[in-house]
Amino acid sequence: MSAIPAGLEALDYSFAGQRPAGTFAPVLVGVVGSGNLEVMLEPAPGADCHIHIETSARGFGAIWEAVVRDFHQRHPLAGVRVSINDMGATPAVVSLRLDQAVSEMTP
Repeated sequence: MSAIPAGLEALDYSFAGQRPAGTFAPVLVGVVGSGNLEVMLEPAPGADCHIHIETSARGFGAIWEAVVRDFHQRHPLAGVRVSINDMGATPAVVSLRLDQAVSEMTP
């Protein structure tokens, strides 16, 4: 894994998937910028959903966990890697971008 630039926090979560995502082209939504974020979904081996977050908002692990747990309860994907690059987006924007990425998954 690449080195995390100073000032950023890296968080990793993994959930047991229930709905195989199958083969799909990687999806990228959003733009990293002041108060926003980008989300990338990629196929991954195995039956889990792995979520990696790099954020400029340090110390909000509990909130991130709640947001990604809610996402996975709504979209229990299996065989997916989710990468989030955040520059201070609100939980509502994070949820919106995650849902947007799932809606753009195509085989």
